[in-house]
Amino acid sequence: MTFYYKNIPIHYEAIGKGPAIFLLHGFLESSTMWNPLIQEFSKKNTLVTIDFPGHGKSGVIAETHSMELMAEVVNEVMQNLQIFTATLMGHSMGGYVALAYAELFPEKVEKLILLNSTPIADSEERKENRNRALKVIDQNPQAYISMAIGNLFAETSREKFASEIEVLKNEAYSFPVEGIKAAIKGMRDRKDRSEVLTDFKKGKYMILAEDDPILPILEAKKIAEQCGCSVKIIEGGHMSMIENRDSVVDYLHLIG
Repeated sequence: MTFYYKNIPIHYEAIGKGPAIFLLHGFLESSTMWNPLIQEFSKKNTLVTIDFPGHGKSGVIAETHSMELMAEVVNEVMQNLQIFTATLMGHSMGGYVALAYAELFPEKVEKLILLNSTPIADSEERKENRNRALKVIDQNPQAYISMAIGNLFAETSREKFASEIEVLKNEAYSFPVEGIKAAIKGMRDRKDRSEVLTDFKKGKYMILAEDDPILPILEAKKIAEQCGCSVKIIEGGHMSMIENRDSVVDYLHLIG
């Protein structure tokens, strides 16, 4: 399905019946990353997947796609579907958007599930890395996408999931360069939302991976504990939906 936000097409799907779960994908991903969950959970839940602006089948809205802007897009989808409350599950960048949504619309959030994600802002070093990425993309977008996606996986996973990595790369190659850059700027400029997560009094969960190359496990575990989150640590790297799908599914069933 498609609706228009500020005259820009936004693609989303709603599948199943029951309490709503909004599945929010990460950077250089699309709503297709959640396909392994659809059959598993759509019998008891309404699963809503969205292509964020500049990703998947959605258009580019602005020069910077802030986490707040993407949260507004999520809210527009929710209103369009006449859904009044939902669980939000976000992978990586999707987790940043989920937290922005929880800050803007706390009464609409039933649970927060952060998958390979964190409430903290970028460090200065990380911001510089993003600035360098913006320059690399202008010079050779395919090389950047290939490198960035490969680096999301644990070193021990890259050969095992080589075909899945190629699928991700080929999809991301079709994304508009301006959309990729807009997301990088939004992630670079996002604020720290540790307080938002700490103050959220309903169910809040963080699923972390032992060998995540983006989110070091010791740092992530400490943040989760400080924010009062329930924590699940699983094997694999940053791409837990591919590297360790069964553990993610098992934990989601446990959360209920």
